[in-house]
Amino acid sequence: MRRAQRLRQVVNAVNLSTPLGLALASAGTRRTSGLTRAPGGLIVAGGYRLPLPAAHAFTVGDVVLFRGEPAELLERPRLLRHEGRHALQYALFLGPVMIPLYLVCAGVSKAVCGDYASYNPFERLAGLDDGGYTRRAPRWRT
Repeated sequence: MRRAQRLRQVVNAVNLSTPLGLALASAGTRRTSGLTRAPGGLIVAGGYRLPLPAAHAFTVGDVVLFRGEPAELLERPRLLRHEGRHALQYALFLGPVMIPLYLVCAGVSKAVCGDYASYNPFERLAGLDDGGYTRRAPRWRT
């Protein structure tokens, strides 16, 4: 693991975003899937079953909560890289404070173009294509 990834892990532990991610994993995943280490110092929690958020995968701190089995995500390096960029965003944007910022940006994106990602700067900086998103035009252009 690179030094920058280790630093991200430390910052996300101190800002409490990774502990929050582990708490969500404990509350929202099937115990059979468990936690799996992923490249870049990420932790994959498979079997996420709570209804919110509706995304197939989402990140809190260094924890990627995934609706499928962890091995399934490990076979999707682009999506894993996308989620790793979100982990870095938690380190840069004051940990759990990123959650309300993200929600506001998702709401603006939904109003502008009809989806939560196209005009959400967090998703755009994480790589829309890597996250499996298609960029949509603003509603006033269609």
